[in-house]
Amino acid sequence: MIERRYYGEFGGAYIPEILVSTFDQLVKAFKEVKDDPDFWEEYVKIMSTYSCRPTPITFAENFTRHFGGARIYIKREDLNHTGAHKVNNVMGQGLLTKRMGKTRVIAETGAGQHGVATATMAAKYGFKCTIYMGEVDIARQSPNVFWMKRLGAEVIPVKDGARILKDAINAAFRDWVTNMDDTHYVLGTVCGPHPFPEIVSYFQSIIGKEARGQILEQEGKLPARVYACVGGGSNAVGIFSGFFNDPVELVGVEAGGKGLDTGHHASRLASKDGTIGVAQGYKTYFLQNSDGQMQETHSVAAGLDYVGVSPILASLREEGKVRFESATDQEVMDALSLALRKEGLVPALESAHAFAQAFKEAPDMGKDDVIMINQSGRGDKDIFTIADAYADPEWQKFIKEKAEEYCA
Repeated sequence: MIERRYYGEFGGAYIPEILVSTFDQLVKAFKEVKDDPDFWEEYVKIMSTYSCRPTPITFAENFTRHFGGARIYIKREDLNHTGAHKVNNVMGQGLLTKRMGKTRVIAETGAGQHGVATATMAAKYGFKCTIYMGEVDIARQSPNVFWMKRLGAEVIPVKDGARILKDAINAAFRDWVTNMDDTHYVLGTVCGPHPFPEIVSYFQSIIGKEARGQILEQEGKLPARVYACVGGGSNAVGIFSGFFNDPVELVGVEAGGKGLDTGHHASRLASKDGTIGVAQGYKTYFLQNSDGQMQETHSVAAGLDYVGVSPILASLREEGKVRFESATDQEVMDALSLALRKEGLVPALESAHAFAQAFKEAPDMGKDDVIMINQSGRGDKDIFTIADAYADPEWQKFIKEKAEEYCA
């Protein structure tokens, strides 16, 4: 019988009977690798030679001077191969896939970083690869779609529902039901049925392990606060896990979209709109109506545009161990502009949510305080969205000329 792990009242494994044996196999395989110290060593070695681990922490001297409060550090997950923290989980699940003898991987993606990372892993390990992506996200993340295809992945547009991340997850599960004998579903965040939240948090914990040691080495003390954006929650759980047993305030920042009072947002825990329900195989807070139907969400950042949230984070919120805030699209664009001009950093729009909240709070903190922001990814993938938001005339001219060239 499938194991059902809960985090407080959240989590579980609400799955169709046809998938029970597949989940049993996955639970067994993951338990074996967790109990094998050689596996973690193999994983760390691959990440140190194939990606950029350990990723550094950067002292943001200009931010610190600008705000006049806490000393600000940035955990640089953007320096990973493929440009985001997603590769941490994907390479680990690739090793797990090999152990299970599977030959094909599937994945969902919103911002596209998980899709690119999965396609990259599949190319390295020799797996067949299929990526499901909502049509809306495909339109706003064209560069990532381009690279997924070049890496050899089949990218399938999802036309159901709102055509965003939640719909891509549903499509991936439908594929898995049909092809579970040779296929592993590389779920990209700390959501879904058990054991996925545990698997993803296990591999992403490398962020927090590194960050804690690095800040102690550089500052000689722990940070007062750690900030991370929260969509599903993998980068947040990853960095927060390094400080769970410390007197450190952990701050998760959700997508405030056009404002929490507008209904056009993706905030499940920082707003009053999130309610407890069961969907996509697990129990957590969702944005849903009184009948339990999932609501449409909005965020300028495709990776945060998700209707649910990690059961791990839901439990931590209930326990008072993580504080949740939100940042609007405009606040995010302002934070991105400041990061570009003050530090030469190009955070992904998802990561810029964490920057925005830290910028609100840093000025009121003491000069001896230290805070850390997790830059979960870089903004290359967001060039179309960012250029459109800035209404850059030279960029618009370039796009128009290219369109005319292709149509000629």
